Amino acid sequence: MAVKENIRPGGRSARVQASVHAAVRDLLAEVSRTEITVPLIATRAGVTPSTIYRRWGDLQELLADVAVERLRPDMEPVDTGTGAGDLQAWAEQYAEEMSSGPGREYVRDVLSAQTGDNANKCCNFTRQQIETIAERAKGRGENFPAVDAVMDRVVAPIMYRILFGDVPTAARVHELVGHVFARRKAA
Repeated sequence: MAVKENIRPGGRSARVQASVHAAVRDLLAEVSRTEITVPLIATRAGVTPSTIYRRWGDLQELLADVAVERLRPDMEPVDTGTGAGDLQAWAEQYAEEMSSGPGREYVRDVLSAQTGDNANKCCNFTRQQIETIAERAKGRGENFPAVDAVMDRVVAPIMYRILFGDVPTAARVHELVGHVFARRKAA
């Protein structure tokens, strides 16, 4: 079942979403992930299970929706004074947050959902952060790599390592950022 679209942003719908999301976050902190069920969440949130099924379709879609909210950046990338410095600081923080235990769980939840909508949202969050860095750099008159190049040559290798290997080291992240800027100069 697909996630219902065009849900009103305020009123009862917003209260239900906030209550259900809070219940999921609380339960994830209290019990094993395997013990979490839609009826358990519904009881904690003060809604019926049918409300959750109607809105999210299934438990995995709900977990993915909660994960997306947790993965949404809550601030703009740090301004170090240079585009390369901004990207380096952002990429190090991104690698650290995504490779943490909770970060890996959120990524798994997003990728386990039936639809790709939540994965696209996460990709857009990342793209917006890089666009902010790029615009800032260009505003200072700096030459900055294309956003797609940063996504392909910095973000993708970091995420691949997190999903299928080990935690990318700060040295590896520094190397990736250096390569994307070196390619920009060579182009």
